[in-house]
Amino acid sequence: MRTTYLDATVRLYHLDGGPEGGAAETLFYGPLAQAMDIAARQPEEVQDGLFLATDNDVVAYLDLLEG
Repeated sequence: MRTTYLDATVRLYHLDGGPEGGAAETLFYGPLAQAMDIAARQPEEVQDGLFLATDNDVVAYLDLLEG
């Protein structure tokens, strides 16, 4: 994710693994720092399907934690 400053505007969404490829549900749109806090409070099974999107990139929440 190229845009990583804490005030960057991001979309936090959950992508479920449904049989048709799943559906994206937006959980939050706003600063990265707040999105990370919201993501951290989600149950583990939800965190597995969380993604953060900026204006120029998308990254899985768990991948961002590992980086």
